Amino acid sequence: MLSSFVNRRNAGRFVPVVLAGLILAACGVNQNNQTPSASLQPTANQGSAYYLQQMQQSQDDSRSHWQLLAIRALLDEGKVPQAGQLLQQLPSQLNAEQQAESHLLSAQFAIKQKQFSAAAKQLTAVSASTLSDAQRQRYYQLIIDSAPGEAPVDVLRAHIALQSTLPATAQQKNLDETWQTLVTIPQDQAGNITINANENILQGWLDLLGVYYQNRGNQDTLKSAVKDWQTRYPDNPASKTLPAGLAQVMNLSVASTSTIALLLPLTGPGAVFSKAIEQGFEDAHNGHLATSAPAASDAVIQAPESSASAANNAAVSPSAPTPATTTGQDQQPGIPHTAAANTAAQIKVYDTNGHPIDQLLQQAQQDGATLVVGPLLKDDVAKAVATSTSLNILALNEPTDLQNHPNVCYFALSPENEARDAADHMWAQGKRMPVLLLPSNSLGDRVATAFTRQWQTLGGTTVLRQPIGSESDLRSRVNSNTGIALSGTPVASTSTSDNNAVTVAGMTFDAPTAQPVTSGGDIDSVYIVANQASLDLIKPLITMRIGSQSHVAFYANSLSSQAGAGPDFRFEMEGLQFSDIPLLSGANPSLKQQVTSQFNQDYTLTRLYAMGVDAWTLANHFTPLRQQAGYQVQGNTGLLKATHNCVINRTLSWNQYTHGEVVPVN
Repeated sequence: MLSSFVNRRNAGRFVPVVLAGLILAACGVNQNNQTPSASLQPTANQGSAYYLQQMQQSQDDSRSHWQLLAIRALLDEGKVPQAGQLLQQLPSQLNAEQQAESHLLSAQFAIKQKQFSAAAKQLTAVSASTLSDAQRQRYYQLIIDSAPGEAPVDVLRAHIALQSTLPATAQQKNLDETWQTLVTIPQDQAGNITINANENILQGWLDLLGVYYQNRGNQDTLKSAVKDWQTRYPDNPASKTLPAGLAQVMNLSVASTSTIALLLPLTGPGAVFSKAIEQGFEDAHNGHLATSAPAASDAVIQAPESSASAANNAAVSPSAPTPATTTGQDQQPGIPHTAAANTAAQIKVYDTNGHPIDQLLQQAQQDGATLVVGPLLKDDVAKAVATSTSLNILALNEPTDLQNHPNVCYFALSPENEARDAADHMWAQGKRMPVLLLPSNSLGDRVATAFTRQWQTLGGTTVLRQPIGSESDLRSRVNSNTGIALSGTPVASTSTSDNNAVTVAGMTFDAPTAQPVTSGGDIDSVYIVANQASLDLIKPLITMRIGSQSHVAFYANSLSSQAGAGPDFRFEMEGLQFSDIPLLSGANPSLKQQVTSQFNQDYTLTRLYAMGVDAWTLANHFTPLRQQAGYQVQGNTGLLKATHNCVINRTLSWNQYTHGEVVPVN
């Protein structure tokens, strides 16, 4: 990459050096202390210590060459702080090739810091046509690595450009990654992408995506359609060798759902929640969804006072429904919805309370089960995935130490999922300086960590956290007219960085270490995790301090949305947006009425019922979820998508209080 860094105008200086070197060699003089020319190092193939030593022994242009090589080596070795310090020390006067290299290294440094927007800005200063072949390969890879800050189409273009620069052994991996990027484009957007007229390879990829979406429900038609696509696009690299993900879809051996084992704690404190999940699962299995009102003899399940704590143990977001004024929302076209009823399938239910998980799995297999749904509790899930069972498992929770298993998917209604979805939603609305108002407990810690990780993945920087006091604390603030100032302590970052801020090319990268409480003067958004009674105090207390005309936007998770919110509350919440599951956001009004009536307006149980319905759907789509990159299912608890390790991520519905009504957020 740096082989051509030497300036021709300085070439004359090297003649006496070379002659002297030849004379010394002939005389047998030891040259160990001689500094070789940096132009002899085409790539950073030595350790950073070597390049640092050469840099110290060099002067002028040669020193800059060695310094750039040292920075790259330090980054490759994970020594990010030292690399940042050397980037700061680069001279302001660099030739064109050195300047391009400094931009590439600055982008690489920014990516290490998870500062993706900063990386993208560095890369826009580089012209690919001026780079060497090795630099160009790195340039396209850096665009891909900064993907959270880029549009999928831009990443596709980088993959396409990268393909021809790679050795044959690496080309299949790039094709596979191109496909994985491609399927992140939602089906309803795939046909609306504008590209340049000469982008034939990209057009071929987008057409292949259309073929996949239109035919993925039938393997025979998919195979035929892909073969036709190969005929139409013979020059596309995927035409010669299909991406592994697509080939896998075309040759799936679908998992049997003839006998499903449902593992739940049917006795003990969690029984009320398990029964709601079981009922949703059975109703979906038998086709009793929104087709008939619940029978009068059906038992109404009511949650005990400890429902919130037990639901948290079951990784269920403590949440409640939107008010009855919520309007319906269209489901996404072309995405599989709730699986059809199949009364021929056998459902065998096992109580996990008091029975070892490994024994239950063994018993289920002996009983002819082909797929397991459950367990529900975190510890039981960890035990289940640690067994050597060959059964496919749709776990209804995520263990703390989550690992990838080829026969396991994880589906949970977790507050972490809501926090990630909130970060996505707020980022899409242009917010860049959020503060989280969270309880000072493990729930608050989990939400803070999940939100911050997702925020930094998107390209965000600092996220502030501010504790929420008890309701009595909040009421005392109301009585004393003190209000709530938006400030907080930065949430610890998950990225590796220096202990000090580093400025590179005029851009500052803040070290995400513990810092003093920071003023909220620039805060543009607040995400609140609190119940309805607390939220009814929190929002007015914030407005008391910042004024009603402030630009700060308010967001809340579903914990604050509960049954019976009256007009006074709805008017007080003017402008606040909150997330909820589609079932309780009007996606299926008849099913909502059926279920909420049955559960006596307890919306925690309603969500668990919806989880059971979605568990049936996911069980019937287990194979594509486990094996197809980006496979999605429209569920009652969200748009369900299999992500890394087959963790099912939920995209939620967002609603807003407007003039005393609840309306969908556009």
